[in-house]
Amino acid sequence: MLRGMRKASSNWLGKTIMAVVMGVLIISFGVWGIADIFKGFGQSTVAKVGSTEISLNEFRQTYTDRLQQISRQFGRPLTPDQARAFGLDRQVLQQTIAEAALDEEARRLGLGQSDEQIRQVIMNDPNFKGVGGSFDPNRFQAVIRNFGYTEQRYVSEQRKVSLRRQITGTIGAGLEPPKAMIDVLTRFQNEQRAIEFVRLDAAQAGTIDAPSPEALAAYFEDHKVQFRAPEYRKISFVVVSPEEIGKWSDVSDEDARKVFDQRKDQLGTPEKRQIHQIVFPNAAEAQAARERLAGGMSFEDLGKERGLTASDVDLGLVTKSSLDPAVGDAAFALPAGEISQPIQGRLGTSIVKVDKIEPGSEANYASLVGDIKREIATERARVKVNDLRDKMEDERGGGASVIDAAQKLGLTAVTIDAVDRSGRAPNGQPVTSIPQGLDVVSQAFNTDVGVDNDAISFKGGYVWYDVLAITPSRDRNLDEVRDQVEARWRQDQIAAKLKTKATEMVQKLEQGGKLADEAAAINAKVETASGFKRDDSPAGVPANVVAAAFRTAKDGVGQTAVSGGSEVIVFRVTDIVDPAVDAASDAVKKLKDSLDRALTDEQVASYVNKLETDIGTTINQAAFAQVTGANQ
Repeated sequence: MLRGMRKASSNWLGKTIMAVVMGVLIISFGVWGIADIFKGFGQSTVAKVGSTEISLNEFRQTYTDRLQQISRQFGRPLTPDQARAFGLDRQVLQQTIAEAALDEEARRLGLGQSDEQIRQVIMNDPNFKGVGGSFDPNRFQAVIRNFGYTEQRYVSEQRKVSLRRQITGTIGAGLEPPKAMIDVLTRFQNEQRAIEFVRLDAAQAGTIDAPSPEALAAYFEDHKVQFRAPEYRKISFVVVSPEEIGKWSDVSDEDARKVFDQRKDQLGTPEKRQIHQIVFPNAAEAQAARERLAGGMSFEDLGKERGLTASDVDLGLVTKSSLDPAVGDAAFALPAGEISQPIQGRLGTSIVKVDKIEPGSEANYASLVGDIKREIATERARVKVNDLRDKMEDERGGGASVIDAAQKLGLTAVTIDAVDRSGRAPNGQPVTSIPQGLDVVSQAFNTDVGVDNDAISFKGGYVWYDVLAITPSRDRNLDEVRDQVEARWRQDQIAAKLKTKATEMVQKLEQGGKLADEAAAINAKVETASGFKRDDSPAGVPANVVAAAFRTAKDGVGQTAVSGGSEVIVFRVTDIVDPAVDAASDAVKKLKDSLDRALTDEQVASYVNKLETDIGTTINQAAFAQVTGANQ
């Protein structure tokens, strides 16, 4: 196995994983101060926060869950070496300690969360809703199982999260960014500029004579590494995922109809009514108020008398199930425009008025049968995936290759004769037999021929792969790539000439010349762009030109190479608009919300830091290294 052997790279994957990690570990950035408090104390405890001990098994479970979650997101396993290189081990430790500190504080404050509140949180989670948009117990079980949770463990974790949010929500309440900060950032974001510019391309570079054999040979020698043949690998792989297996599943109409009948009420659209409601402390007050309403007084005016706002009185379009049962029964029995008699409910005596009725609709089998069959096929496939995973691992454990194991289990293995690190074949074209989103190529380049590789997590399933052969990278000779070398030489010549010409043009403009005159001299035209902001992409203006324009003063000039140097743009900034700040605008409100969140995160981080210091935190370095593989 390759665990602990692969070296983490510093490529785009590392940056992306770090971004994901920072998104998942919401408050962990606030506890960097624990780096110097490692102490050894007992092999079964990773850390102790106050009276809370984080056991080695508990931390291993949390750490493994995070590795698997990120692996599932990227469709490839993350090795312990890579996880440590990306700082995931430290991030998970910091988050675990921060959560333990908040749990300690919740106990000290005597905070609690009822079973019903937790139940509502889970049932309202959109991740657990089925085809009809309502909570689906089967989907709930499948999702939490996919992330390694039992129902009991998930509910327990949600209870802790809710209590932590009570604390962090209180800490961050009432924070507002200073007006000066909002003004400065708003002006920075909304500043607008206008430019006039000229494009210099191959036409302005002039004639480029063909290179002499000697010049081409010398250029090739200087740039030989650019034309080197890449390393190629021959690989085989097999995909076992619910999506793939679901394609083979034939769901009968009988099975689909059975599921439809079971969920018919959930799949339909319930009737909705726009309802006004006022609650009274007793039936006498309610009856007196009803007589006034029947005499022509509006619900809004009656509500104002009782200190209620319009939103307090108007419940909006609601379903019957969302109301107090007694109120719902009465309200959904009334015609539109009618006022009810006093209704005794759980919270008091109510009077309601129905303003609008939006009829419900029954679910239609014909329109939903496709979705239902796909859902059934996927659920069946999940079970089969797990069965095939076990069988595939048994075959691989017995020494079978991916191809042999796939044939024995009736699966289809894909073989790619040659692919480079970028996923291209020797002809330079992308390999099309690799499913979109499957990063099997980079995995294949991190292993060797004959190595038993870990399966890759992919779309709820798994991918097994082998490296069958390796063709090493080599230097090509000039005859193999003569056309490519000559094309690259020509591009470099054009880029050099354009840079020289653009520099001369900028110098003339800085000395008082006009862009229109300079453009006419080289048979180019003057283009304009106006009213663009820093993050805008005005038509025909490359992003690096926009960036350069915002680094240039009004009436200043500059040049920017685009398209790898085969085109250069010379520009002048003709106008700068510093907009007024409209505090009531949507843009400013969004900026304020973003700053609010940033300030809240900072405040919570400081609070957690102080909490850990006051409570006392110790870490067992040996146990931590044991879990994360640092001692291997």
